[in-house]
Amino acid sequence: MIAVCGSGAFGTALAISIAAKGTEVLLWARDAGHVAEMATAGENSRRLPGLPFPATLRVTADITDIPADVPVLLSIPMQKLRAMMQEHAATLAHRPLVACCKGVELSTGLGPTALIAELIPSATPAVLTGPSFAADIARGLPTAITLACADADLGATLQEQISTPTLRLYRTTDTTGAELGGALKNVIAIAAGTVMGAGLGDSARAAIMTRGYAEMQRMALALGAQAETLAGLSGFGDLTLTCTSDLSRNYRFGLSLGRGDGFDPAITVEGAATARAVLERAEAMQIDMPITAAVVALLSGKYDLGDLINGLLSRPLKEE
Repeated sequence: MIAVCGSGAFGTALAISIAAKGTEVLLWARDAGHVAEMATAGENSRRLPGLPFPATLRVTADITDIPADVPVLLSIPMQKLRAMMQEHAATLAHRPLVACCKGVELSTGLGPTALIAELIPSATPAVLTGPSFAADIARGLPTAITLACADADLGATLQEQISTPTLRLYRTTDTTGAELGGALKNVIAIAAGTVMGAGLGDSARAAIMTRGYAEMQRMALALGAQAETLAGLSGFGDLTLTCTSDLSRNYRFGLSLGRGDGFDPAITVEGAATARAVLERAEAMQIDMPITAAVVALLSGKYDLGDLINGLLSRPLKEE
C-alpha cells in the first residue's frame, strides 16, 4: 500500500497513477466534504475532472486510517507542510515520508527533507520532484521524474513502489540538489514568464533560462549539491518544462506580472515565497543571484519592470 496526503491535482494524479498498476492507494484529504464528493463521483472533480479513480484507490478524511509503516507521499504546499506535519506527527512517525512539494520554507529557509527531519526525526525523508504536470501523470502520459533519498536502499525500494509503466522514477541520494533544482527553477520560471508577458521575445526567455540555470548551480553547489543532479530531471529538466509551458503556475504568474494583469490569489505560486527565502540566504552567503533579486524586487511592487530589465542588461560584461 501507498498513502498520499493531499488531494490537490498533483497528489491525486500520483494516487491515480500508482493505483492504476494495481497497488492499493489511500488518498487523504483534510476536507471531509471533498472526500465525500470524491467517494461519490469516483474522481476528483474539483482538481482533475474526467479522470476516474481506479478500483484500488480509496479516499479518507481520517489520517489515522493510514496503516503503520506504509510510505506516505506528502503532496502538501511547501508553506503549509510544517503545520500539517506538526498536527499529524504521531501518525506520520516511523515511516518513509516522501515530500512532493517544491520550494523552501519562507520563515526558515529549510527544504522539505530538512523539515521532515526536524519535525518527525523517526521518519525517513525523501523527495519526489522533476518535470511533470498532474494531468499528464493522471492520464498515463509518459513522464520521468527524480526520487531523492539519502538512504540508498530505501530509495531503491520506493522507486519500485512508486514507479508505474508510464511514470518513470530515476533515483539519487542527493536530496539537496534535487530539492534546490525543484525550488529554484520556480523562481526562474516567474522571470521567464515576465519577459514573455512583457513582449520581450523568445531570445530574452532563452537568456533568462540559461543565466537562471547558472544561478541555480551557484546556490546549489554552495550548499553541497552535486552538479550532475542540477543537470538532470530535477534541475535542467524541470527548468525547461516550467519556463516554456502555460500549464506552469509560476510561468503564468510571471506572464501576468509582465502584462500588468491580476492573478488569482487562490492559485499556489511556490516560486514567489521561494524567491524571497533564497535571496535572503544568497545575500548572507555572498552568492550573486541577479535574476532572483529582480524577481523579489518586482514582487515587492516598488520597482518598475523596465528599470529592472535595464538593470540586468547594464550589468558589467563578463565571461560565461
